[in-house]
Amino acid sequence: MHKLIAIVGMAGAGKSTTAAHFQKAGYAKVRFGDATMEELQRREMEVNEENESLIRETLRLELGMDAYAKLNEPKLKEALRYSDVVIDGLYSWQEYTYIKPKFPQLRLLAVYASPKTRYGRLASRPERPLSNEEAAGRDYAEIENLNKADPIAMADYAIMNEGSLEELKLGTERMIRLIAHEKPDMGRILH
Repeated sequence: MHKLIAIVGMAGAGKSTTAAHFQKAGYAKVRFGDATMEELQRREMEVNEENESLIRETLRLELGMDAYAKLNEPKLKEALRYSDVVIDGLYSWQEYTYIKPKFPQLRLLAVYASPKTRYGRLASRPERPLSNEEAAGRDYAEIENLNKADPIAMADYAIMNEGSLEELKLGTERMIRLIAHEKPDMGRILH
């Protein structure tokens, strides 16, 4: 049975960078957020933050808080036929509880960085930078409205990401090796 690892964490923690390292190590990547872009294209809407937010909210209203898990389930099934898979973008408790019974090999990897570190990263990112107030507001909204903290709390593995991109790369490579050689129920935290 192929491995299925979902990367979880708050905005600016390093989830996408971590998922990219798993992909370089041979994992197929399923990015849950691609469903937003696919829906924008299907509805012939311009790609921008306002429309993306509207589609995310609409999909969750129409399909439930587990909408992205439902929309990506076929991609997961197909990718797992051939490869280990990393999920970039599992956010809510409902997504986790939808996927876990269908894919019992699912393991969560939390990427953690302190709010101070994350807010600094979010302020300096080239696309859609956020002020400290905007970042804190996003944190509260994602915790309260998306139940984003629950999957983080249930993580089987964790990487502390308070340093450089190179340190995150090295930590992720160590985690990939650890996951490859351990039984899935033997979680670990790497600093």
